[in-house]
Amino acid sequence: MTTKTILLAVTGLTPQVITETLYALHHQGQAMPAEIHILTTSEGYQRARLTLINDDWLKRFYLDYRLPMPTFSEQHIHILQQVNGEPLVDIRTQTDNQGMADGITEWIRRLTADANVSLHVSIAGGRKTMSFYAGYALSLYGRAHDRLSHVLVSADYEAHPQFYYPTPYSNVIYGNDITRKPLDTQNAEVVIADIPFVRLRHGLDNSLLQGKSSFSQSVAKAQQALGSASLKVDLINRVLIAHGIEVKLIPADLAFYSWLLKRQLTHKEPPICPSEGAPEPSYAEEYLGEYVFINSEIGGADRTLKHLAQGMTKAFFEQRKSRTNKLLQQTLAQAASYYLIVSVGKRPQTRYQIMLKTDQIDYL
Repeated sequence: MTTKTILLAVTGLTPQVITETLYALHHQGQAMPAEIHILTTSEGYQRARLTLINDDWLKRFYLDYRLPMPTFSEQHIHILQQVNGEPLVDIRTQTDNQGMADGITEWIRRLTADANVSLHVSIAGGRKTMSFYAGYALSLYGRAHDRLSHVLVSADYEAHPQFYYPTPYSNVIYGNDITRKPLDTQNAEVVIADIPFVRLRHGLDNSLLQGKSSFSQSVAKAQQALGSASLKVDLINRVLIAHGIEVKLIPADLAFYSWLLKRQLTHKEPPICPSEGAPEPSYAEEYLGEYVFINSEIGGADRTLKHLAQGMTKAFFEQRKSRTNKLLQQTLAQAASYYLIVSVGKRPQTRYQIMLKTDQIDYL
């Protein structure tokens, strides 16, 4: 599958971080983006539009280094919004902060949802809070091939209003301080620094991965997925409540899960999967006690009773285990690891259990 690289940058009053980043990528022989997006304030929008587009600084860079232009226009400069939908002028209040965080999070969620995109997030520009939220959002949604970076510019040229990138020819500008010393842009040093980040995407609920979500919702869900295990078992309503999330199991699977839990709670050895052609009557008896209790209100237990008349078979054991684990993983994502039915020990004495402690299990 062919993937395209998108550069997403947060900028404020220094849009030259875009061309500096592009130079560093090219100079260090790294992949150039096919598309560029900028997240900024209304003032940042004007500066990026006037310098990178109207004054042609982006085009100049690509012409100077004889590189193909990426997809970029005014429509790729996005003004972040306040909570009420108004354009974000600056980040001065808690409301401004919330709007900025949600906007950055949504853009990164949207771009990382595309399997054909490799996202490169640059946090070289903008206020420190913008950079923080961009990095944090990528930590929440980033995949293995996504990237986070910053550019390092030699001191004399850093944040200089006339410096956009080291030119391949001599070009004199003057120091942005009281000395006004002459500087040659071809002598500037600009390097890109990759920033390692922890990827927490696997801990997010599917609803957050697929739809619009606020920054606070995303963080709360990630914290929930990575928190300590806690399981409530509600046999009357036929649900498990794991990590605060309801997992609805069919009676046959819930009975199997409850049977394993109660063996643990009563300090019995975890069961071994029955051998082919050798059903286990004691397993069937214990299991049916759970199943009949769960299923008593609606009946329908006759078929299961008949199926287990000779004992619990290997096929029955494996089917219940597989179905239950699959639903736990679909519902809980990474948090499911606490609640899965796992194997312990070596064959032929492999046993199956749920790796929860007694104080983490609560029957309602």
